[in-house]
Amino acid sequence: MSNFKIEGNIVNITNRNIFFGEVEVEMGKIKSIQKISEVKDGIHFITPGFIDSHVHIESSMLIPSEFARLAVLHGTVSTISDPHEIANVCGMEGVEFMIENGNTVPFKFNFGAPSCVPATIFETAGAELNHDDVKALLARPEIKYLSEMMNFPGVLYKDEEVLKKIAAAHELGKPVDGHAPGLRGDTIQQYIDAGISTDHECFTADEALDKLQRGMKILIREGSAAKNFEALIHLLNDWPEMMMFCSDDKHPDSLVEGHINQLCARAVAKGIDIFNVLQAACINPILHYNLDVGQLQVGDFADFIVLEDLKNFKVKQTYIDGILLAENGKMVGDWVKHSKDKESVNHFDCSLKNEEDFAYSFTGQKEIPVIEALDGQLITNRLSAIPKVSNKNIISDLENDVLKMVVVNRYHNAPIAISFVKNFGLKNGAIASSVAHDSHNIIAVGVDDKSICDAVNLVIKETGGVVALGNGKEEILPLPVAGLMSNQNGFKVAECYTSIDKFAKELGSNLIAPFMTLSFMALLVIPHLKLSDKGLFDGDKFEFI
Repeated sequence: MSNFKIEGNIVNITNRNIFFGEVEVEMGKIKSIQKISEVKDGIHFITPGFIDSHVHIESSMLIPSEFARLAVLHGTVSTISDPHEIANVCGMEGVEFMIENGNTVPFKFNFGAPSCVPATIFETAGAELNHDDVKALLARPEIKYLSEMMNFPGVLYKDEEVLKKIAAAHELGKPVDGHAPGLRGDTIQQYIDAGISTDHECFTADEALDKLQRGMKILIREGSAAKNFEALIHLLNDWPEMMMFCSDDKHPDSLVEGHINQLCARAVAKGIDIFNVLQAACINPILHYNLDVGQLQVGDFADFIVLEDLKNFKVKQTYIDGILLAENGKMVGDWVKHSKDKESVNHFDCSLKNEEDFAYSFTGQKEIPVIEALDGQLITNRLSAIPKVSNKNIISDLENDVLKMVVVNRYHNAPIAISFVKNFGLKNGAIASSVAHDSHNIIAVGVDDKSICDAVNLVIKETGGVVALGNGKEEILPLPVAGLMSNQNGFKVAECYTSIDKFAKELGSNLIAPFMTLSFMALLVIPHLKLSDKGLFDGDKFEFI
């Protein structure tokens, strides 16, 4: 571990001042910070590293070690990572895989204990974590918090199992993350009173303000599908100590382009005070989650970044524990070789399907319920449509963009759940994925049963992946790790994903991120209408239709 000194315009977020000075690093920690003069023009800036305050690493389709190699390029030194996705597939073995793989690289992953596995009783997951499992995880030093409590009805109605998980976190002095879309007033107060301290699901500023005023910390989320930055960012000037930045779910192509640094640049461009921006991006997660991450203070771990300026937030260098890991958009040193291979974990046990398995019988319905997918949001609307019928079956209606969508149980053979969705826009073929929050069964949408069947079978043959096919062509990105992640080079995965995303759009989809949006069409804990492997689900009444 080298000792060195570095000069630059040093940003002291705690004292809210900037000066030209020198940072001395010894044995991975900051030995001294000396002021030399006032700020010098044309000189780079030194700030603490960025932290993603809530992310599912699995949604990047990269194993943790590969995620880290891309994230450091953008100045991210740490994440608050919820391994909820892999836990729903592989249980404790999946969480263990994430921790072990994360430990192979010098990046500061901070994992949580998944609170909702399965997320609901209305879907088939691959595993279950009870309160004893959660308590065992929380006792581990690598586990910093109880992950998002999505079962807000369980909190409100005082479900014994839910309350035991929350109590286990409190006993160990670890925070509990929230997940409370749309909850307001007395209802959110009851949720907060249960000991839940954050929320990343606010769709409007009014909702976020209500929660902030009640003492809840709000995470401004900007991921590949859910984008709430524009709605919430102006609150940061009034609530700088109560807000953080997160991506939640970020696909590999998006991660190649940027991370928390992009949100900082956008916030500054909107006139948000620079110290408030950096407080949210660098400091608040450390304080809230009690992280072993440096704040650019004497005695801290030397986790800092060098920025070209405080406007565009272009990252010149990223240091973790005093080790230079990235410079000018490239990884530095041999740390990239330290990730050892580990046998992939997975849970896939279903047989190939036949085209007739996807038929939806017409029984005289005058209207059918339709899920309306909303671009850039996890929430959906409930619509009705006149069914299009052929050979006594209801089929996709391309003219009105009402397409057949299916969820196929991947853990054992079972009847296929079928519904219809609007706004995917496909004019040919189908897309399918084994990434389908939260239980990660196979989800597909397409223009006809053959295309849907072919897409689903490609996913099954690969024991996980994302697929697009149509116009005599097919593309697949295999995801052999739990059907969620690739174990290949992150840049190659991003390139492959970019290609398949482009192909889906060539088939007609005009969604920003069609695969990400598709993956949330089975997310029952977000209103209003979703499809699980067991059937069409009303997210408001929390019951099947």
